[in-house]
Amino acid sequence: MDRSEKQELVSQLNSMLAGAGLVVVTRQSGLTVAQVTDLRRKMREAGASYRVAKNTLVKLALAGTAFESLSPLFKGPTAVAVSKDPVAAAKVIAAFAKTNDKLSIVGGALPGHLLDASGVQALATLPSLDELRGKLVGVLQAPAQKVAAILQTPGGQVARVLKAYADKSAEAA
Repeated sequence: MDRSEKQELVSQLNSMLAGAGLVVVTRQSGLTVAQVTDLRRKMREAGASYRVAKNTLVKLALAGTAFESLSPLFKGPTAVAVSKDPVAAAKVIAAFAKTNDKLSIVGGALPGHLLDASGVQALATLPSLDELRGKLVGVLQAPAQKVAAILQTPGGQVARVLKAYADKSAEAA
Protein backbone atom coordinates (compact mmCIF):
# COMPACT_ATOMS: atom_id res chain seq x y z
CA MET A 1 0.00 0.00 0.00
CA ASP A 2 1.59 3.27 -1.05
CA ARG A 3 1.34 6.64 0.66
CA SER A 4 -1.62 7.95 -1.36
CA GLU A 5 -3.66 4.80 -0.68
CA LYS A 6 -2.93 5.15 3.04
CA GLN A 7 -4.02 8.79 2.99
CA GLU A 8 -7.23 7.82 1.20
CA LEU A 9 -7.92 5.08 3.77
CA VAL A 10 -7.28 7.48 6.66
CA SER A 11 -9.68 10.04 5.18
CA GLN A 12 -12.36 7.34 4.66
CA LEU A 13 -11.96 6.12 8.24
CA ASN A 14 -12.04 9.69 9.55
CA SER A 15 -15.29 10.51 7.73
CA MET A 16 -16.81 7.21 8.92
CA LEU A 17 -15.81 7.96 12.53
CA ALA A 18 -16.94 11.59 12.37
CA GLY A 19 -20.56 10.57 11.71
CA ALA A 20 -20.63 7.67 14.16
CA GLY A 21 -22.83 7.33 17.22
CA LEU A 22 -20.84 4.41 18.62
CA VAL A 23 -17.40 2.93 18.02
CA VAL A 24 -16.49 -0.51 19.42
CA VAL A 25 -12.89 -1.75 19.40
CA THR A 26 -12.50 -5.52 19.19
CA ARG A 27 -9.54 -7.85 19.41
CA GLN A 28 -9.62 -10.64 16.90
CA SER A 29 -7.15 -13.41 16.38
CA GLY A 30 -7.77 -16.55 14.45
CA LEU A 31 -11.07 -15.62 12.84
CA THR A 32 -11.55 -17.28 9.48
CA VAL A 33 -12.54 -15.37 6.38
CA ALA A 34 -15.99 -16.97 6.54
CA GLN A 35 -16.47 -15.85 10.15
CA VAL A 36 -15.42 -12.26 9.39
CA THR A 37 -17.68 -12.24 6.33
CA ASP A 38 -20.59 -13.47 8.46
CA LEU A 39 -19.88 -10.79 11.07
CA ARG A 40 -19.76 -8.06 8.41
CA ARG A 41 -23.06 -9.27 6.94
CA LYS A 42 -24.72 -9.14 10.37
CA MET A 43 -23.28 -5.67 10.96
CA ARG A 44 -24.61 -4.39 7.61
CA GLU A 45 -28.07 -5.81 8.41
CA ALA A 46 -28.02 -3.83 11.68
CA GLY A 47 -26.94 -0.62 9.93
CA ALA A 48 -23.35 -0.77 11.16
CA SER A 49 -19.95 -1.60 9.70
CA TYR A 50 -16.94 -3.65 10.75
CA ARG A 51 -13.50 -2.67 9.58
CA VAL A 52 -10.04 -4.18 10.02
CA ALA A 53 -7.21 -1.68 9.47
CA LYS A 54 -3.69 -1.02 10.62
CA ASN A 55 -3.60 0.45 14.11
CA THR A 56 -1.42 3.40 13.07
CA LEU A 57 -3.87 4.35 10.32
CA VAL A 58 -6.86 4.11 12.66
CA LYS A 59 -5.07 6.27 15.23
CA LEU A 60 -4.46 8.90 12.54
CA ALA A 61 -8.13 8.70 11.52
CA LEU A 62 -9.27 9.16 15.14
CA ALA A 63 -7.55 12.56 15.33
CA GLY A 64 -10.08 15.37 15.30
CA THR A 65 -13.09 13.17 16.07
CA ALA A 66 -15.07 12.68 19.28
CA PHE A 67 -13.41 9.26 19.62
CA GLU A 68 -9.77 10.34 20.02
CA SER A 69 -9.72 8.80 23.51
CA LEU A 70 -9.82 5.32 21.92
CA SER A 71 -6.23 5.57 20.63
CA PRO A 72 -4.62 3.61 23.52
CA LEU A 73 -6.88 0.60 22.81
CA PHE A 74 -5.29 -0.04 19.42
CA LYS A 75 -2.59 -2.59 20.23
CA GLY A 76 -2.37 -5.98 18.61
CA PRO A 77 -4.86 -7.45 16.13
CA THR A 78 -7.80 -5.05 16.42
CA ALA A 79 -10.83 -4.10 14.37
CA VAL A 80 -13.44 -1.36 14.61
CA ALA A 81 -17.22 -1.66 14.60
CA VAL A 82 -19.03 1.60 13.86
CA SER A 83 -22.72 2.54 13.82
CA LYS A 84 -24.81 5.69 13.81
CA ASP A 85 -27.28 4.03 16.19
CA PRO A 86 -25.68 4.04 19.65
CA VAL A 87 -26.72 0.43 20.28
CA ALA A 88 -26.61 -1.46 16.97
CA ALA A 89 -22.88 -2.22 16.73
CA ALA A 90 -22.69 -3.20 20.40
CA LYS A 91 -25.58 -5.67 20.04
CA VAL A 92 -24.09 -7.43 17.01
CA ILE A 93 -20.54 -7.58 18.40
CA ALA A 94 -21.71 -8.82 21.82
CA ALA A 95 -23.87 -11.55 20.23
CA PHE A 96 -21.03 -12.63 17.94
CA ALA A 97 -18.48 -12.63 20.78
CA LYS A 98 -20.76 -14.95 22.82
CA THR A 99 -20.64 -17.59 20.11
CA ASN A 100 -17.02 -17.08 19.06
CA ASP A 101 -14.16 -16.97 21.56
CA LYS A 102 -11.70 -15.64 18.96
CA LEU A 103 -13.33 -12.22 19.10
CA SER A 104 -13.33 -10.13 22.26
CA ILE A 105 -14.49 -6.61 23.05
CA VAL A 106 -11.67 -4.31 24.13
CA GLY A 107 -13.73 -1.17 24.67
CA GLY A 108 -15.70 1.47 22.90
CA ALA A 109 -16.94 5.01 22.97
CA LEU A 110 -19.99 7.13 22.50
CA PRO A 111 -19.21 10.69 21.38
CA GLY A 112 -17.24 12.10 24.30
CA HIS A 113 -17.66 9.04 26.58
CA LEU A 114 -15.12 6.23 26.80
CA LEU A 115 -16.53 2.76 27.59
CA ASP A 116 -14.76 -0.34 28.83
CA ALA A 117 -15.74 -3.85 27.69
CA SER A 118 -18.44 -4.18 30.36
CA GLY A 119 -19.87 -0.80 29.34
CA VAL A 120 -20.19 -2.01 25.75
CA GLN A 121 -21.86 -5.22 27.01
CA ALA A 122 -24.31 -3.14 29.06
CA LEU A 123 -25.05 -0.99 26.01
CA ALA A 124 -25.76 -4.16 24.02
CA THR A 125 -28.59 -5.07 26.40
CA LEU A 126 -30.46 -1.82 25.76
CA PRO A 127 -33.26 -1.79 23.18
CA SER A 128 -32.43 -0.17 19.84
CA LEU A 129 -33.66 3.28 18.89
CA ASP A 130 -36.41 1.82 16.69
CA GLU A 131 -37.61 -0.45 19.52
CA LEU A 132 -37.73 2.51 21.90
CA ARG A 133 -39.72 4.55 19.37
CA GLY A 134 -42.20 1.67 19.00
CA LYS A 135 -42.64 1.42 22.75
CA LEU A 136 -43.17 5.17 23.02
CA VAL A 137 -45.84 5.11 20.32
CA GLY A 138 -47.54 2.21 22.14
CA VAL A 139 -47.52 4.14 25.41
CA LEU A 140 -48.95 7.21 23.71
CA GLN A 141 -51.69 5.22 21.97
CA ALA A 142 -52.74 3.28 25.08
CA PRO A 143 -54.48 6.20 26.84
CA ALA A 144 -56.52 6.99 23.72
CA GLN A 145 -57.67 3.36 23.49
CA LYS A 146 -58.63 3.35 27.18
CA VAL A 147 -60.61 6.59 26.80
CA ALA A 148 -62.50 5.14 23.83
CA ALA A 149 -63.27 1.95 25.78
CA ILE A 150 -64.51 3.94 28.80
CA LEU A 151 -66.74 6.10 26.61
CA GLN A 152 -68.27 3.03 24.98
CA THR A 153 -68.83 1.17 28.26
CA PRO A 154 -71.83 3.16 29.61
CA GLY A 155 -73.74 2.77 26.34
CA GLY A 156 -73.04 -0.95 26.32
CA GLN A 157 -74.18 -1.30 29.93
CA VAL A 158 -77.46 0.51 29.18
CA ALA A 159 -78.05 -1.76 26.20
CA ARG A 160 -77.41 -4.90 28.31
CA VAL A 161 -79.81 -3.68 31.04
CA LEU A 162 -82.54 -2.96 28.47
CA LYS A 163 -82.00 -6.39 26.87
CA ALA A 164 -82.27 -8.03 30.30
CA TYR A 165 -85.58 -6.24 30.96
CA ALA A 166 -86.83 -7.23 27.51
CA ASP A 167 -85.86 -10.88 28.12
CA LYS A 168 -87.54 -10.79 31.56
CA SER A 169 -90.76 -9.34 30.20
CA ALA A 170 -90.74 -11.86 27.32
CA GLU A 171 -90.45 -14.73 29.85
CA ALA A 172 -93.27 -13.29 31.97
CA ALA A 173 -95.61 -13.05 29.00
